[in-house]
Amino acid sequence: MNKDVITAIRQISPDLDVNTNEMMSRHTTFKTGGPASLFIRPSDLDQLKSVVALLRRAETPFFVLGNGSNLLVSDKGYDGAIISTEKLIDIRLQDDTHIYAEAGAMNSRIAAFARDNSLTGFEFAAGIPGTIGGAMIMNAGAYDGEMKLVTKEVRALSPQGEIIRLDNQALRFDYRSSALKGKDFIVVSALLELEKGDKDQITDRMQELALKRKEKQPLEFPSAGSTFKRPEGYFAGKLIEDAGLRGYTVGGAMVSDKHCGFVINKGEATSQDIYKLICDVQKKVYDDFGVKLEPEVIMLGKF
Repeated sequence: MNKDVITAIRQISPDLDVNTNEMMSRHTTFKTGGPASLFIRPSDLDQLKSVVALLRRAETPFFVLGNGSNLLVSDKGYDGAIISTEKLIDIRLQDDTHIYAEAGAMNSRIAAFARDNSLTGFEFAAGIPGTIGGAMIMNAGAYDGEMKLVTKEVRALSPQGEIIRLDNQALRFDYRSSALKGKDFIVVSALLELEKGDKDQITDRMQELALKRKEKQPLEFPSAGSTFKRPEGYFAGKLIEDAGLRGYTVGGAMVSDKHCGFVINKGEATSQDIYKLICDVQKKVYDDFGVKLEPEVIMLGKF
């Protein structure tokens, strides 16, 4: 990376958190990934806007990181800038039924905040291991819930450096997708629209869903959650199981024998192990059933 860019980034603000050659294995739930040339943690919107504007002017590639729970970074690393939202975590009540959350706020924290304020509708997201920013882009969902059902509005930073507001309709939510996916807009915050509920019932529902996850998902191993999107008319995990791939291993990566829809790091896996396993699963399922499995996981860097 251009050293002048690094110098310019450091000069944005004396308290801007900037590291070089940051190992991405520390910032992904797969616990794999090589070094990012530049790793930046803005602490407020002004810093975020300044960082993004500078990187765009310098034509330096960058990636906005939430919890790294849907990300596979190459072992070779990423020759660009990672902008982490881990300091943009404010959560507050907008009024009786609306919650404002900054992009880096964890879904689990927002769910707990909603419960503590007797607001129902976000229980499904309590176990989604990511941030609200990423959840908006991917229309994250679980147990018959999805962001589409609870989102009033998203504020995003446009490619022109302006803060724009997108309502639910403009976001065009779809299965694991939205109008923000693959675009140059950066989620800054979300406004959630929930309903008043009974705190005890909300707590019970969250505990019920947590138990289901523990029973059915390999939470004891590093993973990125469901590795593949659900193909229309099928279930990815069932296809993978029927292809005889339960427990299939490449290096330290494995198709979970608890839930075949999960690729896990069973110990010392590299990103290349995980990538090859994903490719092997795609080929075997296509050869056996003619179904193309599309990864939910975002690949970053060179594989």
